[in-house]
Amino acid sequence: MTKHYWNQDPTAPAPPTWQQTPRAVPPQLGRGGGAAPTVPVQPAAGPGAQPPAASVTPPAARPARRGVGVLRHWRLLVAAVVPCLLLAGIGWWFWPRQPTGLPPHIAEGTVQADLLSADGVSKLAGTTVVAGPQSNRPHAPLAVTPSECAVAAGPTTQSVYGQAWKAFLSATYQDAAGSGSYTVNQVIGVFPDSEKATAAFRTLADGLTKCPSSTLTDQAGRTSKWAYTVHAPFAVVVTWKATQDGAKGWACYHQARVKATSLVQVAVCQAGDGASTTSKIADELSGKVTG
Repeated sequence: MTKHYWNQDPTAPAPPTWQQTPRAVPPQLGRGGGAAPTVPVQPAAGPGAQPPAASVTPPAARPARRGVGVLRHWRLLVAAVVPCLLLAGIGWWFWPRQPTGLPPHIAEGTVQADLLSADGVSKLAGTTVVAGPQSNRPHAPLAVTPSECAVAAGPTTQSVYGQAWKAFLSATYQDAAGSGSYTVNQVIGVFPDSEKATAAFRTLADGLTKCPSSTLTDQAGRTSKWAYTVHAPFAVVVTWKATQDGAKGWACYHQARVKATSLVQVAVCQAGDGASTTSKIADELSGKVTG
């Protein structure tokens, strides 16, 4: 289950403008409309012969027939243009609209729906944060010394969540300036049953008690030293603090809770006391998790 999480709304295309200009219709001969030409009559041979009457259309009939022809032509034009306009209007109405700035639909009951938004976290933290990196699977165990500190150094990694989860989401928010002076991390891991979720929670609690300090090596080969202060865990809640050595008070305040089939975690990192904010966010997050 991923966040599809998937801006400007351009103006929808206008329907085409149709402009029909009537074509000049040349006069036609015979049955097609218009007048037949007058044929000169030659006198008949022989005495007493009478010339035949010329086949001449009465002058009054000529404009009447021409009017009928023009009217018929316009009817054909109207019959051709109206369906085109109708189809153009329907096409414009059902033309696919460009994506808007609205957030995508999130299915209820998923880890994406349970996650607190950046606005929600900002209200609880008292500072503005924006969305940062996300992951839909736990990170591999971290390189840490001593090795038994893998859980304390990487509480949201496979060292705790393993491979038995069926849904996972880790989302990091950071200060709006992007300076990294304030970060919030939310993690939701859903397991097939409550027993597996409880087992992961116990792995986390036991691993924290085994590690007072550690040296962490990142992917670039840089090392950092951390000290861990763990509060006595309750049956379904554990809180702890990870303080970076020589970082002018920089620390991460953690809280983990198991609820039904889910193990959720919250971490607030800052150069100051973030314990209260961590508890507030953990309350809201665990309250939204239903399983």
